[in-house]
Amino acid sequence: MPYERIRGYDIYYEDHGGGEVIVLLHHGFGCTRMWKGIYPGLVAAGYRVILYDRRGYGRSQRGEDYWDFYVSERFRPAQVGELLGLKEALGLESFHLVGQCEGGVLAVDYTLDYPEHVRTLAISSTQCFSTRTMVEFNREKFPKTFAELDPSMRGKFIEWHGPEYAEPHFNLFRVRGGAYGVGVFDLRPLLPSIGHPALVLYPDRSFLFDVEQGVAFYRHLPRGELSVLPKCGHNTYEQRPSEYVREILDFLGRQKGRDREREEGLLKATCVND
Repeated sequence: MPYERIRGYDIYYEDHGGGEVIVLLHHGFGCTRMWKGIYPGLVAAGYRVILYDRRGYGRSQRGEDYWDFYVSERFRPAQVGELLGLKEALGLESFHLVGQCEGGVLAVDYTLDYPEHVRTLAISSTQCFSTRTMVEFNREKFPKTFAELDPSMRGKFIEWHGPEYAEPHFNLFRVRGGAYGVGVFDLRPLLPSIGHPALVLYPDRSFLFDVEQGVAFYRHLPRGELSVLPKCGHNTYEQRPSEYVREILDFLGRQKGRDREREEGLLKATCVND
């Protein structure tokens, strides 16, 4: 299995297909395995798809201080540095970012720090802002401990993170920390600085975030587009994989068309001036 040593930790990744690069960023409970219904369609459309487990998730190394790291203010900037390290290790020049839930926060943070590396970003089921602390929010939304989960959910988490870490990971993820932090969360002040084409893909029936969160995302992005999946819950990639892939491919196709139009316009202007 392929690993890269990044910032002192062994990071698991997969590299599929060829062409323009799409990097998939998993959500705050997930890992590369959650993308099994998504990446094959993107590869079939002619893209090179990179997916990886962030530090502490899936098959990537955790480190002795992981539990403190997860609830610290170092978490978000460290994830940006980790993606930068993977880019450099794989020799990538630029890429499209696709982020699911907390992966969308990383997509925003990375685009702000390294705009020259990012071609477009697509964000699905990502929270835009909160009106209360995330500790309070999580306490309401995730009342069950790992032991109280449905057996199928426990089985999925064990498959994703292994029998040793599944329970402590879930019980940590459900209450605090991660990309959403522990206090009041708000991306709205950051989004107007993103000048890239951006797709906001949102479900209309998420148990976590109201669809108005997607609308707020869209309204704060200068070049944003909004697509709402009807009768769809929070895990859009799992409930509507074919629509998920189609929306991303249509979005990327529109950007290519606009790029061609700009190039043709510049060429015509050059010919006229000559």
